Amino acid sequence: MAAAAAARLIARGGVRQLHFPAIEGRRYVMMAGVGFDARVVDAVASSGLKRRFGKLAYVWQTVTGFSRFSRARYSLDIDGVPYTAASAVIANGRHYGGRYICAPDADLDSPDLHVCLFAGNGAWNTVRYAVGLILGRLHRFPDVRIVVGRSIRITGDTGEPVQADGDIVAGLPVHITAESVGLNVICPPAVPR
Repeated sequence: MAAAAAARLIARGGVRQLHFPAIEGRRYVMMAGVGFDARVVDAVASSGLKRRFGKLAYVWQTVTGFSRFSRARYSLDIDGVPYTAASAVIANGRHYGGRYICAPDADLDSPDLHVCLFAGNGAWNTVRYAVGLILGRLHRFPDVRIVVGRSIRITGDTGEPVQADGDIVAGLPVHITAESVGLNVICPPAVPR
């Protein structure tokens, strides 16, 4: 960003208090996940395709992963209440993978996390969820549940990858925590949530 543009942003921008959760102490911005999306991110990272093909590497690994990734189940403890899921996305903001909406009520201004629990497993359900995400209807599926919480513990096969904002950041088991104290950030005027 040019110095003049940065100065205009500071002069005209407003201050927002944004909240950034942590996975075992490591902060992330938008979303974290276990299950299919974390396996895709792990496959992209280990293949070296991201360096050559950018975002297309994620598309390729998603398409080829429909049949490769095994059927797993995860145990989640959200604020002391137990849940199980085939995959889970822990959303801090409403967007997933850029412009797609996964958790419509999640907001960076709030310390609450929106945990999207996907009940279905296997290639067919993964394709359904992907189409629902693209069409903006994922949160309306009867086998997708969104639970709001601030302390999320996830267990499954030990060492299975956990992704945050498109990078592998940990292996299971993990503890994800919301932060009640936000960080003041200067944002452009009228930034949509």
